[in-house]
Amino acid sequence: MTKPSSQDAATSPARSGERIAKLLARAGIASRREVERMIAEGRVKIGEEVITTPATVLESLKGVTVDGKPVKKPEASRLFVFHKPAGLITAERDPSGRPTIYTALRNALPPGTPRLMPVGRLDLNTEGLLLLTNDGELKRAMELPSSGIPRTYRARTYGDITQNQLEDLIEGVTIDGMHYGKIDANMERRTGRNQWIELTLTEGKNREVRRVLEHLGLEVSRLLRTSYGPFQLLDLPRGQAVEIRQVEVERFRKTLKEAPAPLKINPHTEPAKPKSTWTKPAAPGEAKVPARSSGRPAKRTPERGSGPADKPFSGKRTSGKPGSRPSGHRPGPRK
Repeated sequence: MTKPSSQDAATSPARSGERIAKLLARAGIASRREVERMIAEGRVKIGEEVITTPATVLESLKGVTVDGKPVKKPEASRLFVFHKPAGLITAERDPSGRPTIYTALRNALPPGTPRLMPVGRLDLNTEGLLLLTNDGELKRAMELPSSGIPRTYRARTYGDITQNQLEDLIEGVTIDGMHYGKIDANMERRTGRNQWIELTLTEGKNREVRRVLEHLGLEVSRLLRTSYGPFQLLDLPRGQAVEIRQVEVERFRKTLKEAPAPLKINPHTEPAKPKSTWTKPAAPGEAKVPARSSGRPAKRTPERGSGPADKPFSGKRTSGKPGSRPSGHRPGPRK
């Protein structure tokens, strides 16, 4: 074990091993920030010696304990897509006793699943796609604003709004001194003063979508996250979870070193290739939408009869067993 001091940190040679906070996060104990809190509270030891700094460098976690329990060897990174219902807290426990996502996950995950941590958060009344991982380093990388990972939401709103007003959000907006970066917003369909709006953003600040839409004078009655990076919700039923194939997790991890590639991975079936030109065949009576090579997404014209506003996802499954893989299709490039 090596404990570098602040005095010789700048002159010390390349170290062998990794910081204990990173190793414990990688082992799925907690996120790196939470591990640092555990160390500050004296909960982490190596042998009988209490670790006092998260900068402690180790070559392995052999002999390390957290709260007196030995730390197991890190498992392969795993990533799950969970369809979070409204009314659940994205936390391990709630002081007020409200139900959390882990209440639903007891029945949604297969036996033997390791401890999972949510990637980011969804508000109490926000539903849809929530990613869960056993890898604290992957969690941290996906949450960093610098990673630029796009998140897409669908919002059911009430009020007066035009597509031109929505397009102004591409320049960003400042609300009560808080600046929100560019948002690609498109009107999906409208019935009177009710409309569904799709929004894609990369920052994911606290209550960002709701605050921006309320700033435009709209009332948000329902909010769903439909994708996070290349991972999509599709028709996964509420309260159910499905695991991403490990090969796709590793492929995605590599893209985090660069600008996230606009992959479209369907976790329910085989993934689409990054440069595929395949497009979903048009359904009977459905007009074909030509693919765009580049540039800003074209305006969307709401179509009548395009689908029920209150049921945007079919919820079809291939079996009645909890946690079974739902049916899906191989998506093409996002229109």
